[in-house]
Amino acid sequence: MASDTLTSSARTDAEITGLDALEIAGRDKEVSRGARIWAATWPKLAALAIAIAAWQIVVWTGWKPPYSLPPPLEVGRELVAQAQGPQLWDGLVTTLQRAALGYVFSVAVGLLLGLAVARSTVLRAAIGSMITALQTMPSIAWFPLAILLFELSEKAIFFVVVLGAAPSIANGVISGVDYVPPLLKRAGRNLGARGLNLYRYVIAPAALPAIVAGLKQGWAFSWRSLMAGELLVSGISQTSLGAQLTYSRELSDAPWLLSTMIVILVVGLVVDAAFGAADKAIRRRWGVLDQAGQ
Repeated sequence: MASDTLTSSARTDAEITGLDALEIAGRDKEVSRGARIWAATWPKLAALAIAIAAWQIVVWTGWKPPYSLPPPLEVGRELVAQAQGPQLWDGLVTTLQRAALGYVFSVAVGLLLGLAVARSTVLRAAIGSMITALQTMPSIAWFPLAILLFELSEKAIFFVVVLGAAPSIANGVISGVDYVPPLLKRAGRNLGARGLNLYRYVIAPAALPAIVAGLKQGWAFSWRSLMAGELLVSGISQTSLGAQLTYSRELSDAPWLLSTMIVILVVGLVVDAAFGAADKAIRRRWGVLDQAGQ
């Protein structure tokens, strides 16, 4: 009997030792923060290098004349020159202010609308499919109506930005609430969560990944709608990025046009990185992110 106890104790010690070894091995695999940043950065740099190389090769083929498709180096010099003057930064501030205002309002409308539809069977039957239809409608199709209602004004752009973004955000909320497991809701009710508290402490955290995905998609729609609006309603602002695209096209200034397009692309990449960081934080909190492979 004593020997069996000793054998069992030895086996337990061996198992603990094995678990410790696995934990130590996991720690050994952890990499430094700099290495993680580099691992996330070099694929983007490689993709950028490939894109620039392909651009230069197309220029070398003579497919289009240089005044129509300038080489990357010329566009880079133009971008540096624009960055040293106030025009680019004034336009960027104007465009970002419009984007922030329209997106914040879209988030408020989308969250409230999505929550209302998710909670009400009547509202879901009445306007649930309409929200999806609005989401699939091209933003540019709203501009004739917006111009009729608000003329060539900031309100016309704001109107289209909200209609472009809010349906996507609302659909993200609806999808997130729909996919919350019923068992989780029952557990919340058993613990005393009712009404708004159930949504605040149980449903909202569980639906957060889908909501963040809807917010990200809503930003993409609002940014595209804003750029379309600034191209069409360029007369109300002489400095916005969309207005600079219009003026550079009218002046046949390809380097200016392409450098402005690069700025618009960079803004999109920065916002996408912000949403990516938020998504990673959520996955880390949920315990579905490999800590060693971050």
